[in-house]
Amino acid sequence: MSVAKRATGSYPHHRMSRADFDLLARGGGGANVVRQLRRAQLSRRLHLLRAFIFDVTADPKLWGDLPEPDEAWDLLARVQDVAPDAYRSILLHPYTGAWLSHVLKVIHGEVEDDRPVWAHVGHFHSLAAAAAIRAGINFETRVPLGGGGVALPTLGMARFTMAEPWAVAEIRAKDERVEISTATGHVTLPRNAMADTSGWWGLRTLTAHNGGHRLSIRLDDLDPYRGQDRLLAPRRIDADEVKAWDELLQEAWQLIVQHLPDYADGLPDGLESIVPYPVAAFRNQSGSTSETFGSAIMERPPDAVALAATLVHEYQHIRLYGLTNLFELHADDRSQRFYTLWRDDPRPVGGTLHGIYSFLGVTEFWRAVAATTGDHRAWFEFAYWRAGTWRTLQGLLGDHSLTAAGHRFVESIAGKLEPWQHEPVPGEPAELAAAAGTDHVAGWRLRHVSPPGDLVHEVADRWIGERDSPGDRRYAADQRPTVEPDGSWPGARTDLIRLSLTGPGSRDIAEIRSIVADATDADIAYASGDFAEAARRYQADLAGDPNPASGWVGLGLALSASGDRAAAPLLDRPELVRAVYREILDRTATAADLDEYLAWWSRPAAESLQR
Repeated sequence: MSVAKRATGSYPHHRMSRADFDLLARGGGGANVVRQLRRAQLSRRLHLLRAFIFDVTADPKLWGDLPEPDEAWDLLARVQDVAPDAYRSILLHPYTGAWLSHVLKVIHGEVEDDRPVWAHVGHFHSLAAAAAIRAGINFETRVPLGGGGVALPTLGMARFTMAEPWAVAEIRAKDERVEISTATGHVTLPRNAMADTSGWWGLRTLTAHNGGHRLSIRLDDLDPYRGQDRLLAPRRIDADEVKAWDELLQEAWQLIVQHLPDYADGLPDGLESIVPYPVAAFRNQSGSTSETFGSAIMERPPDAVALAATLVHEYQHIRLYGLTNLFELHADDRSQRFYTLWRDDPRPVGGTLHGIYSFLGVTEFWRAVAATTGDHRAWFEFAYWRAGTWRTLQGLLGDHSLTAAGHRFVESIAGKLEPWQHEPVPGEPAELAAAAGTDHVAGWRLRHVSPPGDLVHEVADRWIGERDSPGDRRYAADQRPTVEPDGSWPGARTDLIRLSLTGPGSRDIAEIRSIVADATDADIAYASGDFAEAARRYQADLAGDPNPASGWVGLGLALSASGDRAAAPLLDRPELVRAVYREILDRTATAADLDEYLAWWSRPAAESLQR
């Protein structure tokens, strides 16, 4: 049967019950719900594969010297007959989704890159070959050779010396012996494809067992489509790095099983591959996309508890990507208008919803760890994320861009998150979390909220004139933010707080700077609790340059910690305070004395600024 005929079959209609929808919205559902999402994802992949087949069979030039796509499909059909798990595994491989998305854009001229079109199209043969090898069947085919080797998804890469950037390789599999041949040599795959041999890099798989739960994750440093929205060359990590990941994963999995058993039930079906990046001391970055369902790019976290939180975070993203294949939760509104604690820029509704859902899981994780261990770091993270997630959620509840399903989803999240706002947190972590949250909100306002120009001019007139008070000046608290930031945001103070909660009680300045390189002397004084010295240093920095947002907010935090009422306008409406200061400087060519200026802002009339 031709590939075109095979690809026109009907696909199952996927439904999810209201009970499962609500359970998933609240972070629950376990393996049962994730498997529903995987089945829907399989249908989606087959649908995209049908679109690919129709496009490429219409133009033989698209596959060049490689076999026609029918041969790859026929090989997959053989795999499906004898080893359906291998068939499903290759179609549900995260980077099969990334490849399908990318190759369709290439065929339609929507993107260009350094890989020839025939090599993108020919990756279909690589996928079919990988599935056939996993199934243990005999076959012969030809596949693209580029980037120093032949990539076989889920298995590894055969490496060759290449005379040209791109060529064709032949694969022959007979009686479980697999050989890959090129004009410059051949490679025989080891029986254990995970093993490294001469000319072969095997994909490493990490496996953790705890409490009857098994987690198996590939560390994929080879697949060319693992980069989500861009192609990546092989970036082989060494044995020591693999060992570091393995040790972290063993302990992280134990933490998830212990503290979030429902997540432990579903996560093995939801996350199967990690694209590893080097260790990050703080703010370890991670990411996933709808096309790479089941995968996340991840910097190696500094410890197991951070890895556990990151795994939960990405698992939430992956589940929500799967859900949005079944339900439309919001309109296609890409306007960047929401504040979020986890990003320094305004976010659209889709990104905001994803962040809320992922940090619901993160908050739940830290809550469970804090309640069990009493650790101050865990209490801080719980208090920090519950408040920040709740703040953003309040901005999304009832938003016009949400569909009926979206409203239901968001309201279910609120039902779980709201009671946590009232749970007691020990004093020091609670205070640190509140200050860190205020720090980020005020910094975001300084960079993304522009006060009305006529108001800035009028308040500056008051300073230049009689200086009785800034006056009772109100403006909309919910005005649309500017996308382009007015300055940068280092975020060093929150890093310093986390540093104080994760290491020894005291460090010298040189060590602190080696870890948090963008921390200023004022930031270090603030994080050390010397608020008077911090305020003095922030004022000195601002006297030299009145633009940095971090300096204004840092001064407000230091004054607030000292009980100085001048902190209020700096933290409530920092964008207006800075804008007026700049206006005064521009109009008079003289910088206002900061002590006098802030005291002026704290006069009673200014206290009526709308919060």
